[in-house]
Parts: sequence; structure tokens; C-alpha cells
Amino acid sequence: MTGTALKSIVESLFFISDAPLTLERLCAILEEYQKSEVEAAIARLRDDYAETGRGIRLAEVAGGYQLRSSPENADYIRRLVREKSFKFSRSALETLAVIAYRQPITRAEVEYLRGVDTGGVLKTLLEKKMIRILGKKDIPGKPLIYGTSREFLEAFSLKDLASLPTLKDIQELAGSFGDTEQAELPLEGPAGEE
Repeated sequence: MTGTALKSIVESLFFISDAPLTLERLCAILEEYQKSEVEAAIARLRDDYAETGRGIRLAEVAGGYQLRSSPENADYIRRLVREKSFKFSRSALETLAVIAYRQPITRAEVEYLRGVDTGGVLKTLLEKKMIRILGKKDIPGKPLIYGTSREFLEAFSLKDLASLPTLKDIQELAGSFGDTEQAELPLEGPAGEE
């Protein structure tokens, strides 16, 4: 088959998948192709979407690739699906940030850093699959250890945890909003959502 046919196949796989597809998963599905050929098809698709100004793009998130809607079209997409975008409470965002930057971490450590009880917030974040239980810490009481999940990476359009903004990035962003304004985090969802 030609490179164009492979690109078409890869695009179809991305379109049908509801979760990001890793290069390894694509290579397992497309076993008759070399890894370099699959990588080239992904690169051509990414370039095609970027150059033509289309309503979808190929994003690298959560260690894989996924078709996502263009952020510029979010308002129109919301009109179609008539769903409220997922909003985090301040306490949920603070707790999620502590876990993201300090993982693996126990509930007691989160509560020490935040200075408040986090039981309810942790339960909510677990239900929304933003965090996951990594195991138990080998200390008296064997407390649960928490870390972020793949869904966390997807929700925030992060390739991996190394893609999290640095403290310097956060300070620059906070400085641009002033003391009284709050920034709403733009969360992108899978293709068709934002």
C-alpha cells in the first residue's frame, strides 16, 4: 500500500478511538507496516490538520495521539451538545495541583500542604477519574498513595507530567491577571468537545 493509504488508515483509527492511541498500539494494529512508516503517517496527518486550518487537529496527549476539536470552535460545539463544561472548585484545583506536582502523595501530606481536610475533594477527584490510587505507603497505618491519572493528562491536554507548567510559568500567568481577576482554565475534551 502507498503512504496515502496508510495515512487514511491511521486517520480512521484516530477518528474511531475514544481515547488517545499510542504509537505502540498503532504499530500492533498495523503489524504489516514498519514503525517508521506509521510515524511518518502520523506526522503527515498532523501537518495536514495544522496547515489547512481545519476544525479538528491531531494532538499528542496522555502519551498517545487523539483527534481534538479546534479550541477556536468551542462556543459553537457547546451549543451543539448543550452540556456545561466541567468546572473545578477552587479546593479541587488546589488539591489536584498538589497531587500533580508532589505525586506520589498521601492524603495526610495533601492535607498538611493545604491546611484543610481533603477527604471529600479526593473522593470527587477519584470519581471524576482525575486521580488514582497508586498503592499503599509502607508506614504505620498503610495510608493510600495518590497520583494523577491518564484522564488528568487528557483533560488538560498534557503529553506527560513533564508538560506541567513550571512555577515560573504559573507566576507569570498569575501576574497577568491581577489580584481581583481569576483565570478560567480552558479544558479540552476529545474530538467534538472542549
